[in-house]
Amino acid sequence: MGVVVGTLTMQTKQRRPSRDKADDDLEMTIVCHRPEGLDQLEAQTNFSKRELQVLYRGFKNECPSGVVNEETFKQIYSQFFPHGDASTYAHYLFNAFDTGNTGSIKFEDFVTALSILLRGSVTEKLQWTFNLYDINRDGYINKEEMTDIVRAIYDMMGKYTYPVLKTDAPKQHVDAFFQKMDKNRDGVVTLDEFILSCQEDENIMRSLQLFENVI
Repeated sequence: MGVVVGTLTMQTKQRRPSRDKADDDLEMTIVCHRPEGLDQLEAQTNFSKRELQVLYRGFKNECPSGVVNEETFKQIYSQFFPHGDASTYAHYLFNAFDTGNTGSIKFEDFVTALSILLRGSVTEKLQWTFNLYDINRDGYINKEEMTDIVRAIYDMMGKYTYPVLKTDAPKQHVDAFFQKMDKNRDGVVTLDEFILSCQEDENIMRSLQLFENVI
């Protein structure tokens, strides 16, 4: 996930033409989906109007129609993991971005998630990550869901990972996850348990800060 966030935002950072608001408004009228106004998105996210303009141009460059369906999203995401199969993890990630269950990601969906991942509070970032892992969206992470996510990550990293992963690595990872996070040992991890456990882990907290200054 971090690779895509970093790459997309660095791509857009390289494209900073000096254009005025009229040009941006004209651009937004010629795509199939017209995003919400910049003023509204500025109020709803942690990005400035100029940052939103840069992000929009990068998004439109990758997705001229103004929306991304799951197949296109998988194709874009798989470019960052040529030695593995990223399709399953990309499916879960797509669903996390597609909060309205519309089957597509609009610029508003993209920039809202990016705002949380780059500029959100620790709690907001952890809530977003929890929702990614909560595949059936019932408010809990169970072992089956976590196993699916971990296997998808291992598939995405591919056979060239070092050191070479053992076949039982996903199960060991999931067992360690629940040993750490399932505080009351009821077989599921709640949002509160997830946030508390992550806040107690220095490595996780450091990873949340990696992309704060990307754009």
